[in-house]
Amino acid sequence: MTTRNLCGFTIPAVELSVAAVVQFSLLVSLSVTVGLHPVGWLVGVAFGIGTWLLLVVGMRGARSLGAANIVTLARTILIGGVTALVTDSINHHVPMVVVIALASVALALDAVDGYVARNTGTTTRLGARFDMEADAFLILVLSGYVALTLGPWVLAIGLMRYAFVAVGRLLPWLRASLPPTFPRKVVAATQGIVLAVVGTGFLPTPVAVLLVALALAALVWSFGRDIAWLWRRK
Repeated sequence: MTTRNLCGFTIPAVELSVAAVVQFSLLVSLSVTVGLHPVGWLVGVAFGIGTWLLLVVGMRGARSLGAANIVTLARTILIGGVTALVTDSINHHVPMVVVIALASVALALDAVDGYVARNTGTTTRLGARFDMEADAFLILVLSGYVALTLGPWVLAIGLMRYAFVAVGRLLPWLRASLPPTFPRKVVAATQGIVLAVVGTGFLPTPVAVLLVALALAALVWSFGRDIAWLWRRK
């Protein structure tokens, strides 16, 4: 039986509702401090609602989100703020330091949720998928932010994983499980770090272009390596 509190709500529903309130509070705070515009508000709210709905479905019947998923949920709240700010930055000035600060904390917490899951024995397929989707979306948003200054080619970093999933709909052998590998983890982590560093705007343009190009090349190599492994075993 699913655990309930005194009001009759499931524990995951309470946790997700608190997260929704925190997400809204973050958007209010950004609106007051940096002047979040309507489009940024709309995207931030849509991100929060979408995350909430997906987790409500994914956590159906669960007794609790668990400590690791709560850490990941905290990351998605920050990602929601980054998404709202990056959307706003298309037509309005947005303080770079706020975008990078939120993104950096979200990237740092990526090492925390996995550690918590492993050390509390709460590793689950849902938790791993939640973590992966949060990572992928943050990379997509950061690549969009950097693309505003370096050009649309940077979006290839954020879109590559989604393109891989889309092609997998047509080629079932691409949907097979991949064994965890250290090189893949390093390449994935590098993308966020490089985009965050370049996003600060402190690097000369040639250096920024070189770093992003190297990160993209590493990502292409990583995906190519995984595709070759899947092809040999299809």
